[in-house]
Amino acid sequence: MYLWSKLSGAQWIDAWEERFAGNANFVLEYIKGGKSVRLQVYCGTKKEADAIFGQFGGSVRKVKDAEWKKAPEPPKPLKVRDAFLVTAETNAKKLAALRKEHGKRELIVIPPEMAFGTGDHATTSTCLRFLVDISREREAGKWSVADLGTGSGLLAIAAAKLGAKEVWGCDFDPFAVAVAKRNTERNHTPDITIKEQDVLKWKPRKKGYNVVAANLFSTVLIEAWPVIAKSLAKGGDLVVSGILATQAWEVFEAAAKEGLGFSKIVKKGKWVSARGGWFEDLARVAAD
Repeated sequence: MYLWSKLSGAQWIDAWEERFAGNANFVLEYIKGGKSVRLQVYCGTKKEADAIFGQFGGSVRKVKDAEWKKAPEPPKPLKVRDAFLVTAETNAKKLAALRKEHGKRELIVIPPEMAFGTGDHATTSTCLRFLVDISREREAGKWSVADLGTGSGLLAIAAAKLGAKEVWGCDFDPFAVAVAKRNTERNHTPDITIKEQDVLKWKPRKKGYNVVAANLFSTVLIEAWPVIAKSLAKGGDLVVSGILATQAWEVFEAAAKEGLGFSKIVKKGKWVSARGGWFEDLARVAAD
């Protein structure tokens, strides 16, 4: 067992919590005085710990057996409407038991790894519910999806299982891309395309996508709105999250400059998620 650790200013807690959300081995400890925090991730191999070190710096050390008494429990399964049960479980017998217990829901298996989006974070779970709602308003097999900042690939996998004919996802982090590709295979959705791509440098196809999901940091969303606008087809649905409540107005104001608005906004704790689209489409729906 190996331990990655790093000291950070307390003002960056939200970013660290989102980056490691869903990883059952992540520990955040306040340093006396409250201005700093110690971040720790327990890893099964040195390679895993070194991968985190390569991204964020810090330090890596081997953990003595006496220090590692009991691994934290994985996140509890997440129910998404009556459509999905998202679980971190990978044991075949336990998965069979879950399928039997939740027969009407389809299982999505996302083990906790170093890629954001296992479903237990408020931003991801809200996006999943939005996707389920959107799928029920669209004809199966006749809508396309772009998942920007795919992380674990969870939203892309859900979209494929909900009937999207084409699903494309990207992440700037090569490790997340590798995790997402493993998860698409694990969940029997191999037709999903996952690419390593910086959203800010992305050139979306001209015809756009019927649904665009962007679970990104507020600062990235603000910069990415012009690109996101180019990626969304007319009549399309937009799902965004990763927005801190204190920054929501700034994010939505920047979206409005590109002609995008939101009809449904959900706040959970300090996080905001929203569903919307083009202003003219929202106005037409409201009129109907």
